[in-house]
Amino acid sequence: MNTDFVVVLCERCGAKNRVPVARIQDRAVCGKCHMPITAGSASSKPVQVTDATFASEVLNHSGTVLVDFWAPWCGPCRMVSPVLDQLAREYSGRVKIAKINVDENPSTASRYNIRSIPSLMLFKDGRIVKTLMGAQPKEELQRHIRTVLQ
Repeated sequence: MNTDFVVVLCERCGAKNRVPVARIQDRAVCGKCHMPITAGSASSKPVQVTDATFASEVLNHSGTVLVDFWAPWCGPCRMVSPVLDQLAREYSGRVKIAKINVDENPSTASRYNIRSIPSLMLFKDGRIVKTLMGAQPKEELQRHIRTVLQ
């Protein structure tokens, strides 16, 4: 699949719209309900995923997804959270940032053999391409993201 496109959900009707990355800032309209869709719909903030939504949000996503396996009691996880917020804004339309609470979603954490948190996984077109353990500085995360986007 061509990664020059991003799938944007219409906030009104929920339809998936394929929008060229170069035109994500343009005033695109939904192909189903013809209402404007915004760049904010293109994951300009981290998406909370669960065991039930992991497949649709991460595995079925065409493109790159950075998944943060975290827990609210984890100090290093709380340190990484604002960095992920920044990355979601900076890479909006190119990389989806997803967060999954391992305490509330043990099936997915177990499936991916998460033994310590924070654990970050980069997926491309539904496949794991990189696994990062522990709190990473923003520059290091950007370096890994850039290698996956190439």
